Amino acid sequence: MRRPPGNGETVSEGPGRWSLWGRHEPRRLCCAGPDRCGQALLRIGVNMMALPGGRHLDSIPLPGQRQHLMQVDSVQRWMEDLKLMTECECMCVLQAKPISLEEDAQGDLILAGGPGPGDPLQLLLKRGWVISTELRRIGQKLAQDRWARVHSMSVRLTCHARSMVSEYSAVSRNSSQEMGQIEKLLMEKCSELSAVTERCLQVENEHILKSMKACVSETLSTLGEHFGQLLELALTREVQALVRKIDASDSIYTTESTTGNLFSLTQEGAPLCRIIAKEGGVVALFKVCRQDTFRCLYPQALRTLASICCVEEGVHQLEKVDGMLCLADILTDDSHSEATRAEAAAVVAQVTSPHLPFTQHLSSFLESMEEIVTALVKLCQEASSGEVFLLASAALANITFFDTMACEMLLQLNAIRVLLEACSDKQRVDTPYTRDQIVTILANMSVLEQCASDIIQENGVQLIMGMLSEKPRSGTPAEVAACERVQQKAAVTLARLSRDPDVAREAVRLSCMSRLIELCRSPSERNSSDAVLVACLAALRRLAGVCPEGLQDSDFQQLVQPRLVDSFLLCSNMEESFV
Repeated sequence: MRRPPGNGETVSEGPGRWSLWGRHEPRRLCCAGPDRCGQALLRIGVNMMALPGGRHLDSIPLPGQRQHLMQVDSVQRWMEDLKLMTECECMCVLQAKPISLEEDAQGDLILAGGPGPGDPLQLLLKRGWVISTELRRIGQKLAQDRWARVHSMSVRLTCHARSMVSEYSAVSRNSSQEMGQIEKLLMEKCSELSAVTERCLQVENEHILKSMKACVSETLSTLGEHFGQLLELALTREVQALVRKIDASDSIYTTESTTGNLFSLTQEGAPLCRIIAKEGGVVALFKVCRQDTFRCLYPQALRTLASICCVEEGVHQLEKVDGMLCLADILTDDSHSEATRAEAAAVVAQVTSPHLPFTQHLSSFLESMEEIVTALVKLCQEASSGEVFLLASAALANITFFDTMACEMLLQLNAIRVLLEACSDKQRVDTPYTRDQIVTILANMSVLEQCASDIIQENGVQLIMGMLSEKPRSGTPAEVAACERVQQKAAVTLARLSRDPDVAREAVRLSCMSRLIELCRSPSERNSSDAVLVACLAALRRLAGVCPEGLQDSDFQQLVQPRLVDSFLLCSNMEESFV
């Protein structure tokens, strides 16, 4: 997830009731800037025991084990591997495999290899993704009345469900009575689904098929609910085991590997973050961040906390354990590495994000806000890389939304000078995502009257003028969206600052009006963004009020004199001429 950015969607869009994951809003790191992880909620290849250098715990046999492996009969080893390679009975696969060229015939989900022994989390994630996707596909085929496909996929679904239950039982600890009951209900519904879809193949009467379709749909929905309940129970058990392991560990190596496993789970989406928060993950990670013996693990623990705090449960747990006080201590302690302070800034950016409605009442943050803001400005000034500056500036940008006093603090701390100087340093400010944070701070600070003089003194109007010409380098949707935000906020900042006649005259001298007119009249210059158009019209009208002589008659009559909505409609309907 985690650095700038992309808008992500879940792997399974299917019927929401039967998928534990379903759709979710990707976690946003900052007010207008990079989304940290637009990732699939259920990736197949999560490595739960990763070690430095790409090694794995399960791949390091002891000397005695190596000798034992060499003595195992090859046929026996082949039989053991065969169970993992074969997910469906041969006859089921042969009966269900069409000889047609259907568009989805190549999309059958059969795992080529199962998870390694003793790896229940990876097993659950792999099987969960496969079964959720199969449920979605069955729903699609049912809506199209493709009964042959519905039946064959139902048979395959039953095989996958049976494999998940049996494999998880083999590698996990003793399952609870509740899990046993849900497993039984799940398998009963799978059998019922296979039986009823087989009967549908033999029915030709449309009225009977219609009534049977409702029965299949209800069975499918109930099956999905049982599957979601079972998967959530199983994942909760595994998360509980990880949290207990972190709590009880005095070993740096054990804590590092377990925290890494927990971070991998946070990347699977909001539902898993909720489970981790409810099972004490936030408490355990802050316990790590309060022990000097684990200083080298602070960045990893803080990175995991930032991911968990994308959900309400995570933020509430952070409040309960005085997490903000811990973050303030880390940010203000220069003995901590820059990486540690940057990750602490990332947690602050996450919990103060204006996109999260449940973070607006963090009383503990208000108590530590002055210390945190001061430390973040210092981190921006001393940042050695673009990523560190991005995280610190994103936290500051969100804080300016969170509380209005923050803008006054920033003014007193000469934050404008720090931010504008950073814009000329390509090592710190090298992407539109970072400029998005800077212009967000400037836009929110520009409501203060005394901000204008600081902007002029630091040649800020010229920098804002440059932001009106922000262009994407890669053309990716995320970068294009970031450039649009930069243009929009630059225009908003200019409009607010132009209340001061000195700023307005400086803007006219730098030909800002010409650029604003170009953005209004040329859709390609603003990527056809309506938000940029409205902001540019507002800024142009503000400048025209101070220096009307800078406009041609046609521009005045079309862009300034009419009502704002009329000018907007005129510009948004303009067709570019290529003649």
